Amino acid sequence: MEILIPILSAAIRSGTPILYATLGEILTEKAGVLNLGLEGLMLLGAFSGFSATMMTGNPWFGLASAVLVGMGVSAIHAFLCVSMGANQVVSGLAITMFGTGLSALLGKAYVGETIRGIGILPVPLLGKVPVLGPVFFNHDPLVYVSYCLVGLLCWFISSTRWGLTLRAVGENPRAVDSAGLNVTRLRYAYTMVGGGLTALGGAYLSVVYTQMWVEMMTAGRGWIAVALVIFGIWNPLRAAFGSYLFGGVGALQLRIQAAGTTVPAPLLLMLPYILTIVVLVVISVRKGKGILLGAPAALGQPFHREERD
Repeated sequence: MEILIPILSAAIRSGTPILYATLGEILTEKAGVLNLGLEGLMLLGAFSGFSATMMTGNPWFGLASAVLVGMGVSAIHAFLCVSMGANQVVSGLAITMFGTGLSALLGKAYVGETIRGIGILPVPLLGKVPVLGPVFFNHDPLVYVSYCLVGLLCWFISSTRWGLTLRAVGENPRAVDSAGLNVTRLRYAYTMVGGGLTALGGAYLSVVYTQMWVEMMTAGRGWIAVALVIFGIWNPLRAAFGSYLFGGVGALQLRIQAAGTTVPAPLLLMLPYILTIVVLVVISVRKGKGILLGAPAALGQPFHREERD
C-alpha cells in the first residue's frame, strides 16, 4: 500500500485538469451544444492564466483571467452555433486550431519561464488520516474545489429545478420554449460556463501543476476530456472516476520511466492515449448494441423558435 499511495496521489493531481474540462463539457452538452474545442480552450486558459499570474504575481488573478478568456471564446462558439446555426463540429475544431495557434504565438516569449503558483495545502485532520489523507487531502486548493464541484453538479443536475431545465434544454428544447423559457439564453449560459471550467483546467496545468509555460502543454488532454464525457455517460461522478483513471495511467508511466525501465519512453508516453482508444472502442461497441445511455437527445441540433416539427 505504501508504494501505491504516491501513485494514487499523483493520479488525483494529474487527473484534475482533465476533470475540470470534462465537467465543463458535460454542462455544455447537457444543454444540447457540442464543443470539440476543449484542447484549444485549455491551451488558451493555460497561457492566459500563466501570463496574468506572471504580470500580477497573483495566481488567483491568473486563474480568474483564464476563466474569463474561456467564457469569452465559448461565447463566440455559442453565437456561431446557437444564434447562427453553424455546424457545431466545425466550430469546435476551429476553436481548437485557433487556441493552439494563438497560445503558441503569444507564448513564445514565456517558454521556459516559471512563476510562483499555488502550492499544496493539506486539509487539517483529514490530511493525517492513514492512506486516505495522503491520497485525497494533501493537495492544492483547486483539487478540493474539484471535489466540491463534482458533488455540486451531481446535486444540481439531478435534484434541482434548474438542473431539470438544463436536462430539458438538451432533450427537448421545444418543450422548454413552450414553457416560456429562453432556450437561446440558456444554451449561451451553459456553453460559456462550460468553456470557463475547461479553461480553468488548462490554467491548472500552468499555474498549479507545473508552474511554467510550455507550448502545447495540454498534450491532448482536451481530447481525452471529450472521450470521458461519453465514458462517464454525462455523469459528473463517473467523469471524476475516469479523469483520475487517466491521470493514474499518466502518473504510472512517469514512475516507470523514473525507475529505469528498458521499455522505450515513447511507448510509455502512449499509454494514456492507448487507454483513450480502448475506451472509445468499448463505447462504440456498447452504442452498437443499444446500451449507451445518457446522451442528450437534442445534442448538436440547432434550435430556432420559428421552426415547427
